[in-house]
Amino acid sequence: MSNILDKIIAHKLQETAARKEQISISELEKSIPERSIISLKESIKKTESGIIAEFKRRSPSKGLINGTALPSEVPAGYLEAGVAGVSILTDEEFFGGTNEDLKTARSFAKGPILRKDFTVEEYNVVEARAIGADAILLIAAALEPKQLKNLAKLAKELGLEVLMEIHNKEELNRSINEYVDLVGVNNRNLKTFEVSINTSIELEKAIPNEFLKVSESGISNPKTILELREIGFSGFLIGENFMKTNNPIQACKEFVSMLKNLG
Repeated sequence: MSNILDKIIAHKLQETAARKEQISISELEKSIPERSIISLKESIKKTESGIIAEFKRRSPSKGLINGTALPSEVPAGYLEAGVAGVSILTDEEFFGGTNEDLKTARSFAKGPILRKDFTVEEYNVVEARAIGADAILLIAAALEPKQLKNLAKLAKELGLEVLMEIHNKEELNRSINEYVDLVGVNNRNLKTFEVSINTSIELEKAIPNEFLKVSESGISNPKTILELREIGFSGFLIGENFMKTNNPIQACKEFVSMLKNLG
């Protein structure tokens, strides 16, 4: 596990302990809204683009990406542009996001929302459901296999879908389980921050076909999506390509339009 991930996880455990003191897990459970989950998996299957577009203010590798985009506008705009789902960063310390960002996006966005955060405990899973997420991210590099399976099982019990993120074959083989819906290959090396689409290309065949396959990071050209789709990927998480522009919604519209013309 890389130093940055170690650092993030250590902070997340402290942060979760502090949150538990403010709101107990039973109180959180009571605050779960009466709404049906919108399936990210099904949306990816039936949406032409297969794109999961991210709302992300900053990152440890890039610093500030976009300080002005609004969660009330951008996620809804992405969905109108034709993406399959949106990903909302809710980690504050390292990514500048908040739970409020997701709650706000939920009020305006009519499609599936993936809560992008570092899920380390059951509390985080219940919290995701309470703030309006449809799916959660579980990072294999950050969790023991048994822990990941237990968190995925709880997510399913709450109606949430699970995207398990891997960086290599070892993480995949160690952590894959029946409660996972989507397997995401992160093309970013957590140790060097280098990004290579070859990571997805090399790992695709190792992922069992019953899981929907998602390629994450480093996708900035519609042609890359066509290449990845050709080998078996259905979902494509685009992190900063739209957010780094002055108008993320317009950038997304243009990208989706180019993809349709190529396809």
